[in-house]
Amino acid sequence: MSDFDNNRVVQYVPADISEPPMVQQLRERRGGSLLNLDRMLLHSPNFALAWNTMFGTLRGNAIDIHQKYKELAICSIAVLNKAEYEFYQHEKPWLEAGATATQVSAIRLVNSDAFDKSCFDTLELKVIQLTIEMTTKIETSDELMSSLKTELGDKQLVELVGVIAGYNMVSRFLVAMHITADGEDNN
Repeated sequence: MSDFDNNRVVQYVPADISEPPMVQQLRERRGGSLLNLDRMLLHSPNFALAWNTMFGTLRGNAIDIHQKYKELAICSIAVLNKAEYEFYQHEKPWLEAGATATQVSAIRLVNSDAFDKSCFDTLELKVIQLTIEMTTKIETSDELMSSLKTELGDKQLVELVGVIAGYNMVSRFLVAMHITADGEDNN
């Protein structure tokens, strides 16, 4: 941990915060407690509310793209952007959605020559490729987008691109604000 982390420029709000009223919404979405991310966002309650609404939608059942593909993309983003907190929060949901321990270990090397693609199926590899392209190049290849459109359809492709775009924002916020899992339970 760096000195900056110990002397955070913007400290987390207290874990027992009860105001503003939307704090209860956050607690309900999180199963009763606030994440360190929430405690940082709550410096701006309106921003925290908008964040909660957007990411509650992206992570929840309101969109059709399978949870396994969402979490695969999110964990890939976390590695690509060096957002360890993001990986910490999404590894367990990815496993619960059907990932294997081998896949979790493999994705940790997604940005290296040692990345072993053999444990992923064809669609998973396309999700990873889309995530890499959107995260590192911004632009996507027409061939990949066409192939994903054929496999997923318009709605799920839009959702997948939205998840990748949104969680790139998350990783950038986490890294810039030095948000860690220190003192946080992984529920």
